[in-house]
Amino acid sequence: MQNLKRILERIDGCGYKDYKELRGKYEWQDYTLFIDVVQGDPFASPSRVRVRVPQIRANFPPGIFNSSPRLIALSDWITRKFGEAIKLHCKGPRGTGGSGLIEIVTPGQEILQRSSIIINSDFVEARFFIGLPAYGRRISGRTAYEMFFEEIPKIVEASLFMKNLDRSEITEYVDFLEGVEFIRSSLTSHRLVAFICDNSILPRRSGIDERPMKHAVPFKSPESLRVNFATPHHGDISGMGIPEGITLIVGGGYHGKSTLLRAIERGVYPHIPGDGREWAITVEDAFKVRAEDGRGIEKVDISPFIQTLPMGMSTRCFSTPDASGSTSQAANIIEAIEAGAKLLLIDEDTSATNFMIRDRRMQQLVSKDKEPITPFVDQARNLYNDLGVSTILVMGGSGDYLDVADNVISLETYIPHEVTQRAREVAKENPTNRVREGGSKFALPTPRAPLPKSFNLRSGKIKVRGTHTLLFGRSTIDLSYVEQLIDSGQTRAIGDAIYYLALHYFDGKRGLKKSLDLLYEEFKFRGLGLLSKIPKGDYALPRKLELASAINRLRTLRVNLCA
Repeated sequence: MQNLKRILERIDGCGYKDYKELRGKYEWQDYTLFIDVVQGDPFASPSRVRVRVPQIRANFPPGIFNSSPRLIALSDWITRKFGEAIKLHCKGPRGTGGSGLIEIVTPGQEILQRSSIIINSDFVEARFFIGLPAYGRRISGRTAYEMFFEEIPKIVEASLFMKNLDRSEITEYVDFLEGVEFIRSSLTSHRLVAFICDNSILPRRSGIDERPMKHAVPFKSPESLRVNFATPHHGDISGMGIPEGITLIVGGGYHGKSTLLRAIERGVYPHIPGDGREWAITVEDAFKVRAEDGRGIEKVDISPFIQTLPMGMSTRCFSTPDASGSTSQAANIIEAIEAGAKLLLIDEDTSATNFMIRDRRMQQLVSKDKEPITPFVDQARNLYNDLGVSTILVMGGSGDYLDVADNVISLETYIPHEVTQRAREVAKENPTNRVREGGSKFALPTPRAPLPKSFNLRSGKIKVRGTHTLLFGRSTIDLSYVEQLIDSGQTRAIGDAIYYLALHYFDGKRGLKKSLDLLYEEFKFRGLGLLSKIPKGDYALPRKLELASAINRLRTLRVNLCA
């Protein structure tokens, strides 16, 4: 502490690079300050700083974080409180560039496993950023002193000591997440893939505002699909359960079909209380699939959907730098299944039409021997029967899917109605007379083993630009259509995870899913910190499915097919 004061006094007014002397460890009375990375310029990325409070002083009761959901919830809650304390006690920008700023990651509506707060039986640690202050490129030692000795102590005092926090509020928060994860873990035993609680608010305020829409119609389950869960802290939670199998969501335009699908899509993550979707819960291995013209594909067996292409091009080991709508959607499904997806979420609005349907008239006009595409309608049943992969599909334009649906949900002004029986009657009264195409079986995809040479970083670095763009060496990975990727912290973790996998697991022999499984086992024991030698507070844990999606979209990817 005194040493930090002396350094700040000595370098006051010096050139900015003298801030490098600050790197190190400093003891306060109640905590330890670590300055891990010092920025080289006031316009550069801010410096990385940590504060560690021993549990003997922080005094968070073990029962509050004695399970994975409770630990994630508590870390999220403290991250938000730390951010609130920054707004209250930090005076904000002072000087050149980002001078004078104190920042911690800002969580959104979802509760994610992050590296911003580390909690265990020994300590509580906050990882955050500071913009070391300068005027021009001259160090402002007095402002830095104010930040380190006045502002940060107040922020730490307000957020990292149990005595200054509302225990009942914390308990309610961690109990809530434990309840959500209890329901998620119960879905499979109830043969369900998703659950939406009564009175949920599913519409969002806008496409760029994920908060709940004001005055929206509350969700209400049809009685025929109603299920109850006896949660450990909230008693019975009642709502709509969507069974395994093939489920159609139908209805007129603007009645809430895509809104419901989006809530199911985002239900793979827990949401904060008050979000409106906090009890909208989906199995963790659900994946949103769409067409993605122009993406690269590396040795994917898309033959269940697309047979031999013109000019004799095989689709059993299909590669292209520029996929069409149908080939990209086929590859997206096969890659998702390879990575472990058990529920596919599809909206006709973002699908390739020729991939989804081929009606009787078109079958008669263009014979099957001249049409390589087997539409999804003819493979959805095989996916479920053979691989246990369910589908939830928003469909408003083709009645062909009524023949294969197990469940049909109709949306009317955002209220769901179960119309499965009526759909079967309509299908019987109005037969399509189409001929089913494709085979009667759906085999698991052949595992692909990434080659280490695919991940050469000698000519570049790993950088993140927002949530959906990742620079890996000289390659740009476009994640715009990976719709369940929701946080730039996940993207940052994906970039470093790809590099870690390349160093430790990708050997050209081990399949992609096996490598991902091994990595996530490591995460359980070592946390996200294993991805970097420098402690980083801006990681958020991605799902395996999003990590696999990023790897599959790396244009330098090369794989061997596993025997």
